Amino acid sequence: MAGTAGTPGTPRVLRAMNDRAALDLLLEHGPLSRTRIGKLTGLSKPTASQLLARLEAAGLVLATGTTEGRPGPSAQLYEVNPAAGHAAGLDVTPQRILAAVADITGRTVGRHELPTPGRRTGTPVVQQVTDALDGAVKAAGLARDDIHRLVIGTPGAFDPTTGRLRYASHLPGWHSPTLLDELAAALPMPFEYENDVNLVALAEQRLGAARGHADFVLLWNQEGLGAALVLGGRLHRGWTGGAGEVGFLPVPGTPLVRQVTKANSGGYQELAGSQAVPRLARELGIEDVPPGPYVESAAALVARAAQADDDAHRHLLRTYATRLATGLASLVSVLDPELVVLSGAALTSGGEPLRALVQAELEELAASRPRLVVGDVREHPVLRGALESALATTRDEVFDTSR
Repeated sequence: MAGTAGTPGTPRVLRAMNDRAALDLLLEHGPLSRTRIGKLTGLSKPTASQLLARLEAAGLVLATGTTEGRPGPSAQLYEVNPAAGHAAGLDVTPQRILAAVADITGRTVGRHELPTPGRRTGTPVVQQVTDALDGAVKAAGLARDDIHRLVIGTPGAFDPTTGRLRYASHLPGWHSPTLLDELAAALPMPFEYENDVNLVALAEQRLGAARGHADFVLLWNQEGLGAALVLGGRLHRGWTGGAGEVGFLPVPGTPLVRQVTKANSGGYQELAGSQAVPRLARELGIEDVPPGPYVESAAALVARAAQADDDAHRHLLRTYATRLATGLASLVSVLDPELVVLSGAALTSGGEPLRALVQAELEELAASRPRLVVGDVREHPVLRGALESALATTRDEVFDTSR
């Protein structure tokens, strides 16, 4: 689409606004007829017809089937062309990089998991990233050049003043001050990076329990204990990107942890992190603690405690809820959010029983009383958030018909 962008109020800009409104409606509702698009946008039938013809010629929409089962003649249906654009996301942990590609409608079309066994691997991070991305691109039947944008989710955050990854000493190989420049040189598409818990909050805001909420906190408890802060509809990252690193928060009930960045832990992490749950279970006399990694063990214990009716498991769930509420009380006292979303395996596995206990405890410990909900996005929420972030920018670029 050649030409220069128009100025506000010109026919070109007004057409572009109508085009974008129609495309957003098709993304939200799925296939729609010309008449339905006209009603939803307030456009006349001739104008809606011109709009759809323009979008079809631009390769942004496709004619797909007709209405059936209704009185009167059938009507042509239109949908967003899935091939109009693609975006990619990466979810990085010390154990693996999970990569996925989504088409512009949000449907995942390719996924690849690359094991990264900690310090035992000699593969540079840049190659790990490109290998993981290439695996997902190949699985999607695409080429690298087909990807408009990539978003990489990692623990911690890249300090905007130094370019170094902070708050994630457990992620080997990611701390070089030149890493972002090296990635930019190796990747053929624009890329962004974001804290993993922030991406989970974005997924919940776009697709899950936080839809329609402009002020909320997401508490994440999986490999680490962290939070994402959404204020006025926008993520709050802090001066160094460390807003929400609540695992370092000093809390009553556990000894002070000093030199927290070296320990990569803090009071709240020690009190209520996933690794504390199996230890607490043993202290309460629960002998059949599930073996394996502490994240899986904690999730299994919390799930069992939420359903069991014996004293030991009930005590486990109540104590765990009190510990979670202890740190949350500080957060809600400072931020006064409308909503708190509980996410991560060690929280979602407790379901409604754990949520209700944390809600009751929080009302005892904090003056403000936000509503607590359990997160809806359960399958790879970091990856889903990365894809949603990449897709938002990709859609802005691809759907801009004013150019």
